[in-house]
Amino acid sequence: MSAPFTTAAPLADVPHGFFGRRGGVSTGELASLNCGLGSGDDPARIAENRHRVAGAVLPGAALAGVYQVHGRRCVTVDAATDLAARPEADALATRTPGILLGILTADCVPILFADREAGVVGAAHAGWKGAIAGVGEATLDAMESLGARREAIAAAIGPCIGRASYEVDEAFVGRFLADDPANEHFFAAGRPGHAMFDIAAYVAARLAAAGVGTVAIGGQDTCAEEADYFSYRRACLRGENGYGRQLSVIGVKQPT
Repeated sequence: MSAPFTTAAPLADVPHGFFGRRGGVSTGELASLNCGLGSGDDPARIAENRHRVAGAVLPGAALAGVYQVHGRRCVTVDAATDLAARPEADALATRTPGILLGILTADCVPILFADREAGVVGAAHAGWKGAIAGVGEATLDAMESLGARREAIAAAIGPCIGRASYEVDEAFVGRFLADDPANEHFFAAGRPGHAMFDIAAYVAARLAAAGVGTVAIGGQDTCAEEADYFSYRRACLRGENGYGRQLSVIGVKQPT
């Protein structure tokens, strides 16, 4: 069996998908397509869910992932990842056919990249710490090391927490304004002492400024769209014991 997913027009003809919480075998608060290895879910269910993701996008492909730490490191890969020995990083890049790069999120921003001409793809997990540290730019650098051209790269931002759901305090806003006063554009007024942060727009603007040829934003709000997506913030607000993670993947087709 496979699972439903969404795609991005700029990545047409490149095997990829942004998956949500539907189409898997997990139960309870983690129902149903939980792919998070650190979620406390039954490992056998996680394995089946990840198998369904891979089968839906690139049947027979090996899935490569990283141990995400909210940083900016990007690794280049040419083989599937041993789940017990995943490198600490928040992005991956490859030019090897038959590999799916996978990024887990539960409100953070999943970014998928492709240079069709060079046959190079990338995937990044951008929480606010990774985004401001430059995980997107690090992914572009890694892709260029594999032969991609920045102006030929298309990037798609998948389901993440939306501005209407992402309340932050003044100290948070201050970090971004200290980095660049122009970042004020990504914050809207909230209740006293708080603001609403548009992290998708921030990530997109960083990628455009870095020279990416095409950047698209999916527009889903993981926190608000409970039936379709897992959300760390929603779980915290409700005092739930745990939360699932959704998987976003991209790969290079095997030559025919």
